[in-house]
Amino acid sequence: MPSEFELIARYFSRPAGPGQLGVGDDCALFPVPSGSHVATSTDLLVEGRHFYPDVDPAALGHKSLAVNLSDLAAMGARPLGCVLGLALPRADDAWLAPFSQGWHALADTWQCPLIGGDTTGSALGLTISVTVFGAVQAGQALRRDAAMPGDDIWVSGELGAADVAYRLLDGQLAADPVRLAATRRALEWPQPRVGLGLALAGLAHAAIDISDGLLQDLGHILAASKVGAQVRYADLPVAASLEGLDEGVRRRAVLGGGDVYELCFTAAPSDRERVQQAAHGAGVRVTRVGSVQADSGLAVLDAAGRPMAELPAGFDHFPASARP
Repeated sequence: MPSEFELIARYFSRPAGPGQLGVGDDCALFPVPSGSHVATSTDLLVEGRHFYPDVDPAALGHKSLAVNLSDLAAMGARPLGCVLGLALPRADDAWLAPFSQGWHALADTWQCPLIGGDTTGSALGLTISVTVFGAVQAGQALRRDAAMPGDDIWVSGELGAADVAYRLLDGQLAADPVRLAATRRALEWPQPRVGLGLALAGLAHAAIDISDGLLQDLGHILAASKVGAQVRYADLPVAASLEGLDEGVRRRAVLGGGDVYELCFTAAPSDRERVQQAAHGAGVRVTRVGSVQADSGLAVLDAAGRPMAELPAGFDHFPASARP
């Protein structure tokens, strides 16, 4: 079993990028492109809350970084580097090796080197803290408060599979090994849409990554922008792996299911062709699912154009039922 400094050197020390000072000093140093703002985001992943103890360590390494890169994507920011904090029950080579491999593979894909962090022991299970840094040209960040009445609403990728996998693993849905096999990768290996975010910078108006459910996260855009929206349920890009599910389960997964890490964004109708070209260049499917309205409120329309009732809520770490 390695010591703290041995495990850092073995699994997390890698050559820093040009002009960077990475792992091994009191602080990391990295340059910021001229005329850019720094974008930064932090996430915690806690055993039993965000992942199960038996999760594939390589998948967990990937996802730990992916959920943060997704935040950079939602701002249209280019990754510069990241820091990692680990509270470990034990320093286990058999766990650390695949975890670090999953982490570094994604970091290399998006040129987001690990430049610092911390490790400590934990008697309360595994906790992972990740902070990412990115750069976006001044005035081009995709902010939540920039949606405009008349904008198209777009969603990247597909919806619903991660939520179904989570509920199958959690026992909320009856055991279905075939469906779990078809949906589990969406939950454990999300793909941050960094390339799409970069292509949309200066083109889309507002954006957010879907971490807590489409309706809840779109609602954050609407609240920040002081607008409303209509979403067409039949137009939503539903994962094929949800075919044959009970409609109530399907609707909850598509509208309220979290852990998606796709982008929801708005753009002017006159830019539809440019949006499609940007998505094609990034290798990501995008779907136009609704429109921004001047009046407040969020309506989901059925195939006949009528507002649907009893819409699902998104994820909340502190739901009302758990508050004193």
